[in-house]
Amino acid sequence: MPLPSGSGGDCVKIREDRFFFTKPMATSSTAVRELPLFPLPEVVLFPGRPLPLHIFEFRYRIMMNTILEEDRRFGVLMVDPATGEIAKVGSCAEVVRCQRLPDDRLKILTIGQQRFRVLEYVREKPYRIGLVEWIEDVPTTQDLRPLAKEVDRLLRDVVHLSAKLTAQKIELPDDLPSLPLELSYWVAGNLYGVAGEQQALLEMLDTVSRLQRESEILTSTRNHLAARTALKDALNQ
Repeated sequence: MPLPSGSGGDCVKIREDRFFFTKPMATSSTAVRELPLFPLPEVVLFPGRPLPLHIFEFRYRIMMNTILEEDRRFGVLMVDPATGEIAKVGSCAEVVRCQRLPDDRLKILTIGQQRFRVLEYVREKPYRIGLVEWIEDVPTTQDLRPLAKEVDRLLRDVVHLSAKLTAQKIELPDDLPSLPLELSYWVAGNLYGVAGEQQALLEMLDTVSRLQRESEILTSTRNHLAARTALKDALNQ
């Protein structure tokens, strides 16, 4: 959802459908810091993915006003709506565009940055602040390009079949990531209606495992769409 520019300092205008990373956050040698936290029901943010938000609750307006004067970063954590449980692993979000409304509500656009794990809550009112540690995938010597190409191919098959089934024009962005890690984030961030699956993918510390799971998901989706498309073609004959 496009967000118009407004008051908000030096927020940078961007295209919401582009995949990119802004300047990496400076971290300490221990890679631990305090971070304001924003729990959201069934929302899982991945590095490099955009997340537009409408900030209307008073405590989170306070939080946003504070971070806009500092480093513009806060943590996004998924809340399970069935249990109310807040995930321990999330992604840091950076505010890159903001619009302040007359009644002090805010419309902001954020981009996912580093993943983190909550070690403990420093305080919970008026909003949560956690002590977090940054997490990254374990380095590997395995050549991930063949697996990434397979995921890319499956993704394109799913898009093609979806377009055929719905008789709509559906296209992937021209700047779809080709690097394995970034592609794994892009695919995971574009799954819909499966927040639990997304959270599992976010928590993985192995790019191979994440791509393999995405290959399984896309293969199942492709097969399902292919069967529906074949049935539709048969009924139209």
